[in-house]
Amino acid sequence: MSQTPPLLAIFDHDGVLVDSLDFHSKAWVEFGNRQNLPIDHAFVRDTFGLTNYTIFERIFGRTLPRDEAQALGELKEICYRELARGQIELMAGVHDLLNTLNSHQFSLAIGSSGSRPNLFLTIESCGLEDRFKSIVGLEDIQNGKPDPEVFLKAAERAGVDPRNCVVFEDAVFGIEAAKAAGMHAVGVGTTNPLNVLTDAGADEVVMTLENYPVARLAEILRSR
Repeated sequence: MSQTPPLLAIFDHDGVLVDSLDFHSKAWVEFGNRQNLPIDHAFVRDTFGLTNYTIFERIFGRTLPRDEAQALGELKEICYRELARGQIELMAGVHDLLNTLNSHQFSLAIGSSGSRPNLFLTIESCGLEDRFKSIVGLEDIQNGKPDPEVFLKAAERAGVDPRNCVVFEDAVFGIEAAKAAGMHAVGVGTTNPLNVLTDAGADEVVMTLENYPVARLAEILRSR
């Protein structure tokens, strides 16, 4: 009798685990004010889901040396944590979904373009300590989404075959990265219309993660 393969659910952070767009938008604008850079809310919306390094390329029109980009990125993330600390809440349905996934033998992971301190701020604030088998953030990757590196690394660290992974994503670049990794992609309509996520390659789309059908998902992954 063959052993049931392990399953892994990988969550993007911003816009999937937590509704952080407003915090990030305000943080980018505040960072821009402090650094005298032309950043407005429309720019933040258009670049949501990209790494800080890629965003800086768009701001400056060139690739910055990595140490310079890292230093600027940390200044921006300090703005984010100042705004978000004490106010972070999980998106609707997420807490129950994590529990249901565990009950169906899914391990859990985070695969995000966000910085690790931001991810751990959410974990601490929302009581998610010890819930995730792997956590991959900005500092762990060389290539941002739509490159699949972040999700492949999350799967590798969890010891799960990419074919047995699902990614919950709200961004077009994230959906493209999940499909490039060979994973099942669930588009969550928190920051993009569902048809946009479908066009990006999502295998299925939902408005929220409330009452998500985990048993059906497990069947889909085990039949791949």
